Amino acid sequence: MLDIKFIRENKEAVKKNCEMRNFKVDIDRLLKLDEKRRQLLMEVGDLNAKKNNLNAWMQKATVEGRKELIKQGVEIKEELARKEPDLKEIEKEYNNLLIRVPNMTHPDSPIGKDDSENKEIERYGNIPEFDFKPLGHEEIMKNLDLADFERGAKVTGAKFYFLKNEGAILEMALTNYAFEILLKEGFTPFITPDLAKDKVLLGIGYNPRGEETQIYSIENTDLNLVGTAEITMGGYHMDEILNEKDLPKKYAALSHCYRTEAGGYGRHSAGLYRVHQFTKIEMFIYCQPEESGKMHDLLKSLEVKIFDGLKIPFRVVDICTGDLGGPAYRKYDLEAFMSSRLPHDYEHKNGKIPEEILNQSWGEITSTSNCTDYQARRLNIKIEGENGKKEYSHMLNGTAIAISRALIAILENYQQKDGSVIVPEALRKYTGFDRIKNK
Repeated sequence: MLDIKFIRENKEAVKKNCEMRNFKVDIDRLLKLDEKRRQLLMEVGDLNAKKNNLNAWMQKATVEGRKELIKQGVEIKEELARKEPDLKEIEKEYNNLLIRVPNMTHPDSPIGKDDSENKEIERYGNIPEFDFKPLGHEEIMKNLDLADFERGAKVTGAKFYFLKNEGAILEMALTNYAFEILLKEGFTPFITPDLAKDKVLLGIGYNPRGEETQIYSIENTDLNLVGTAEITMGGYHMDEILNEKDLPKKYAALSHCYRTEAGGYGRHSAGLYRVHQFTKIEMFIYCQPEESGKMHDLLKSLEVKIFDGLKIPFRVVDICTGDLGGPAYRKYDLEAFMSSRLPHDYEHKNGKIPEEILNQSWGEITSTSNCTDYQARRLNIKIEGENGKKEYSHMLNGTAIAISRALIAILENYQQKDGSVIVPEALRKYTGFDRIKNK
């Protein structure tokens, strides 16, 4: 969350930022509550101090003096009984408003209303020039017996699946491939719990309960299935003070991810693109404030390295203000070409896909965000310097590999006319095979 002092001193800038990011938060109401809250905190504090002083004076007072002190004590008690419930109600509304205020925005982030106004800044690889009508990954996986969507739905429900045969081996290969790259870059490997408490999700910026949640919550507990290891790694140092000598802390965390994906049932959500469970390796960094811009560039460069190494055609987009979400100060996505996103009425011809068609055929495969101190304030994670000064840590996250999306990109870009799929060269030492053939 933002520092309330910053909001007080930059009210108009915060209002404008909320408007740019499509967040409806009543900043004037928040500041009025802040003023009332501070006044009541001071009054309640003064009353409690008086009450404590009365207790000390009682021990020394005469009988008559004690009667007067008891009378004063009753009056203080009655006044506290009036003010403390008011303070509790004001703090509840104040906190609910404060956590809804989004992070400020990097000045170079594109201004836009939604994802249609994200800005392409880099492009890598070559789009396949198919001499046949390409298939989508769902059909490819069924043809090659790499997944079982029907039995996944039978056993668990819609948008669950079994990976099998070479599909299962590809998941393990992608995991090993990503970890090998990240370990060479000094990341510490983790396998995280699949559950986290409500307060951790709220600290990271997720809504764990309520109608708009995308989270699976465990009934009669304060636990939730995590949608990303950003949650567990963000909570890893909750309520801790980090030594600046130990920074940056670079973590690479493997977890299962669970998402309700409410409303995600369009054509582009078919197959593996929007599922309720998948495996992901998340990069997470704790660093000093002055280092977070550099660390964000590092995370983006590693995502590029991973997918460029797989020879997948993709682009990097700078996320616009209306698509940033709450915690991110700046965010980049990698989007790969996916044949399943070609328009239904597109008549494929040999050679290059026209740019206007290609622009409809990108699908997100990774994301990286610099959340500055927004999450650290909620989670109470600070850095202590040599001079003893403490400040909130900056926290960053980035997808190394989301297995389901990576599989889509591989299968759709490496498919062959005979129905087989070539395995990217970078994965062959982990798979033991270079091609997946029709069985």
